[in-house]
Amino acid sequence: MKKYIANIITGFRVLGSVSLLFFQPYSMGFCIIYLLCGFSDVIDGTVARKVNSVSRFGAKLDTAADLAFVAVALFKLLPTIQISIWLLIWVTVITVIKIGNLAWGFIRDKQLVSIHTIMNKITGLLLFFLPWTISFVEPIYSCAVVCFVATLSALQEGYYIWTKQEAV
Repeated sequence: MKKYIANIITGFRVLGSVSLLFFQPYSMGFCIIYLLCGFSDVIDGTVARKVNSVSRFGAKLDTAADLAFVAVALFKLLPTIQISIWLLIWVTVITVIKIGNLAWGFIRDKQLVSIHTIMNKITGLLLFFLPWTISFVEPIYSCAVVCFVATLSALQEGYYIWTKQEAV
């Protein structure tokens, strides 16, 4: 059982992400589940390393859980934020870069390649706290910071995939 605990934690993030669809953004239930999903993202890798259960499957499950969480959070939260067209274009460009990275890794290695870089982790952290910053920082500024870091992260990941380097 110990060797599966990290994957179970990650699986709960997937379930938590789906359950966010049934709550109003910023409601008490939404906030609690949102925080639990974020917490699970922080601890699943740590637990996997601690109990020596790091696996390719766990890494792929973590990536899928992250994708589900971000997709649902964006789906629920974006309509509550007034953002400009240039910001939507920027997010689209980042998305295209990330999809290009995945496509290149798949074409080259015949599998989906996602690299857990420090920049990806910083981007995830900034994205996680973004909904709460909007109450005291103009969305144009907080979103621009997140997009800037996400752009650097996507380019770095692409470089690592292109050159077949490991993340440092």
